[in-house]
This record gives sequence, C-alpha cells and structure tokens, in this order.
Amino acid sequence: MKIGIAADHAGFEQKQIVLRELRDAGFDVEDYGAFSYDANDDYPDIIVPLAEAISKKEVEKGIAICGSGVGVSIAANKIKGVRAALITENYSAHQGVEHDDMNLLCLGGRVLGAALLSELIQTFLNAKYDAGERFQRRLDKVISLENKQTR
Repeated sequence: MKIGIAADHAGFEQKQIVLRELRDAGFDVEDYGAFSYDANDDYPDIIVPLAEAISKKEVEKGIAICGSGVGVSIAANKIKGVRAALITENYSAHQGVEHDDMNLLCLGGRVLGAALLSELIQTFLNAKYDAGERFQRRLDKVISLENKQTR
C-alpha cells in the first residue's frame, strides 16, 4: 500500500517521526511536505498536494498533521474524492475506514501524544472498507453530493 503524508509547522516534528516509523515498518510512503520547519507556513498549501494525490489515486491512504487536525481536515475535504476526518481515538480510526471509506487520517500534533498518534495511524492503515450494501449505499450518496457540488 502506498501512503502519503503531510504536515504543516505544527505537525512537522511528528511527521518526521511517523515517516521514519512507517518506512522502517516497510510501508511505501510519499512525503508531501513540509520539507523543513517554517513557522509561517499555511496548512492549505501543505495539505492540497496530498489530497490531490489521494483524489488521483496516486496514494491509497494519507496522513495529515497540523496543530489540531481541524484545518487539514477542512482543507482536504474540498478536494473531490477525499474523505478526510479528524480522529482522536481508536474506534473512529478503524470505523471511519470500515463504514465510510475514509482515505485521509487527520491528526492534531499539538493535542495527541506520540504513542496515541502511532496507535491511531496503525489502526487506520490496517482497517479495510466493508463494501456491504448499507455502507456502499451511504458512500454512494456522499459521492453524489460531491458530484453535484463540483460540476
């Protein structure tokens, strides 16, 4: 599975740690930035390249980190085909994938400890979409809404 990762200044240190951990675990990870710490960078500039890669299916799943996780989730969800969610606990990390086909995990670098951050990422990456009738029906409705908005 190819994974994309991105973070602004508020998640930069965590991204570097996560990137190393994922590569050490054998994951194919594409880094979409930030590539150096810049206290003045803006999360939309950092998240859009990753979100576009998810939309184009260049990566299967993505991980985005900003201060709270809120900003990157808002910006990423503006890109067609991206289903991003701010996650702070384990149940939603897998349920969001299993039921809603979440493809971008958004995390708060300033509000989550390293152990929880790692656990949420592993849970998200190990989860698989359950394409059962009720989940697919709901996802199709979300995609229909998205298509109406992006004409």
